[in-house]
Amino acid sequence: MIEVKEGVTASKATISRLPVYLRFLRDKLKAGDENVSSTLIAGQLRLNPVQVRKDLALVSSASGKPKLGFKIKELIESIESFLGVCNTHDAVLCGVGSLGVTLLKYEGFKNYGLNIVAAFDTNPELVGKKINGITVFSYNSLPAKVKRLNIKVGIITVPKEAAQSVADGMAASGIRAIWNFAPTHLSLSPDIAVKYEDLAASLAVLSKKLEDKLRDEET
Repeated sequence: MIEVKEGVTASKATISRLPVYLRFLRDKLKAGDENVSSTLIAGQLRLNPVQVRKDLALVSSASGKPKLGFKIKELIESIESFLGVCNTHDAVLCGVGSLGVTLLKYEGFKNYGLNIVAAFDTNPELVGKKINGITVFSYNSLPAKVKRLNIKVGIITVPKEAAQSVADGMAASGIRAIWNFAPTHLSLSPDIAVKYEDLAASLAVLSKKLEDKLRDEET
């Protein structure tokens, strides 16, 4: 077991790369590999080797050995500990539409320390149903269940018109981190952590990259 660096802060860019490294390392371990070099990681993931080494040095005290590289198990342990993956966080989801259902059915969250334990919706036809083993409750019961289960993470997949009201309800119930999929900005207290997932913005970035590549091919 290697030492994990404590009290270290990382940039948003580094934090966004760490789950990518983690997925890659887990795949390598499943394939039977025991060691990996930062150069191989960079090459496979199409990243800058220097940046990869800096990222790994930031979260782990491990040092790669010549010709062998890093021990994969140790790197996985370091990244999991740094990201808090080892500590599973229970979460609730509000908005059981098509996107909400997709997230409820996704099993991969558990690999990164997130466990959705309940869903909420205002549609009475959905209340009482189970999706992937997760019960859908009436939205009115959100405060009581969040407090009883001591939930700290909330996921918002409601229409943008309802997002602020849902976020306010989550915050008032004791939730301290919100993953917002609604296409709108939330006005919340600074002590509430918010992560936005703007699908339209992601599509715009993808379209721009495609446009640039097609332009390069023409020249």
